[in-house]
Amino acid sequence: MLAAPLGELVDLLIALDTRADEPLHRQLYRGVREAIRSGRLRPGVRIPSTRRLAQHLGVSRWTVLAAFDQLVAEGYVVGAVGSGSRVAFELPDPMPDPVELPPATTDVPARQARLSGRGRLLQGIRHRPGVPYPKPFWTGIPPVDEFPVRLWARLAARRYRRLGQTELYHGPAAGYQPLREAIVAHLRAARGVRASAGQVVVVASAQEAMELAARLLLDPGDTAWIEDPSWPGARGALTGAGARIVPVPVDSDGLSVERGIALAPEGRLAYVCPSHQYPAGVTLGAERRQALLAWADSHDAWILEDDYDSEYLHAKRPLTALQGLDQAGRVLYIGTFNKTLFPALRLAYLVLPENLVEPFLAVRGIGGQHAPTIDQAVLTDFLAEGHFANHMRRMRTLCRARRDLLIAAAAREVPDLLEIARTDGGLHAIGWLPPGMDDRQASVAAERAGVRAAALSAYYLGTCPRPGLVLGYAGFGRHQIESAMRRLGGALRSVAPR
Repeated sequence: MLAAPLGELVDLLIALDTRADEPLHRQLYRGVREAIRSGRLRPGVRIPSTRRLAQHLGVSRWTVLAAFDQLVAEGYVVGAVGSGSRVAFELPDPMPDPVELPPATTDVPARQARLSGRGRLLQGIRHRPGVPYPKPFWTGIPPVDEFPVRLWARLAARRYRRLGQTELYHGPAAGYQPLREAIVAHLRAARGVRASAGQVVVVASAQEAMELAARLLLDPGDTAWIEDPSWPGARGALTGAGARIVPVPVDSDGLSVERGIALAPEGRLAYVCPSHQYPAGVTLGAERRQALLAWADSHDAWILEDDYDSEYLHAKRPLTALQGLDQAGRVLYIGTFNKTLFPALRLAYLVLPENLVEPFLAVRGIGGQHAPTIDQAVLTDFLAEGHFANHMRRMRTLCRARRDLLIAAAAREVPDLLEIARTDGGLHAIGWLPPGMDDRQASVAAERAGVRAAALSAYYLGTCPRPGLVLGYAGFGRHQIESAMRRLGGALRSVAPR
């Protein structure tokens, strides 16, 4: 078999231009490909070693390897990259040239999309888009800046080194079995949850868990209790299922079960955050927990327990989860790692009553099917090897310090306009405004100043008793908190009643 002389081969290539925007390996790949397609490099000709080519061209060997890896992948070159490769006898079909499309016309008005009744209802629910770098005081953001990235990377690299063929196929709809076992072990110890791994379904987020539960358990027109105030995403999940939403007041002892029964005793489902209500931050009292469970049992209703941030409660140990007190199998328990570890992880879970497992898996199989298996495996190691518990101990201390920073900054910058309610933990606090001040107007002014401060009244379906701002602090360091509070102070003074 003929070998191409090194000088002859290099002469066939385009000159590499180190000043061009196109990377050198792409220039080299394009030059060899065109030489092969034009016939200047004949089929079967052996290519000199990548080391010799790199020396002759005056580039890194990795540049040559990258170019030839692509040529091999596309079928222009066969054999081992490095030495022993040759031009393929049968060349691949050429890639079609990109088609130049005419620019879109803008003089024709777009027709308004026709939505369903539920679609129109969902338009009115506040949407929180994902952003790469949230600005203070965005809520629901854990201390990502303190996440042990190198440790996670080592665990991920170890998993990828051991990757087998079976892990490249579809995973089970319920999720990776070792992760489900690790979740149950953690919940038994930390939250008093009573369940087997078979009752756990791994999903991408708490929001997905809510929507899955609402879709499976509610018919259009069914009544659903929701805490007032509440997380808009829960309202969206119930609205999307066609439920008739009944806002139930929240006071210092959590959801008023008595008021819920008076408003809608026939409710089919109740959505609650009993450990740390969002956004009020209160805990559902022991008597009300028992009353809620008794109502669900006697009315064949379901309880959707959202335990989104109990891992961050530091002033006292959270009460046992509702699920752990449930004797009748009426509670669906939701937990998420997106708020305890980092938002991009996209791993959460549902703990189901046993009689709901098969129906849920049937619906789960139709939708997302399963969460990414490799990420689940890495998370399993993070839990099983004790890293999660260690991390959360550190984060509770850190979040307490950041809460204190927020309180001190508000007292220094705007003592007359913002009073931060001291919380027992979590990721956010409420900043109370003076009576008569418009918190939505204050929120808009803060946004103009580059600060995210959600109006408390936006979380209410009924009447908000007092104006306030919901301020997330956990995901931001000292400089961010202090700088943002100065800007928030200026925004509040610009809209304060004279």
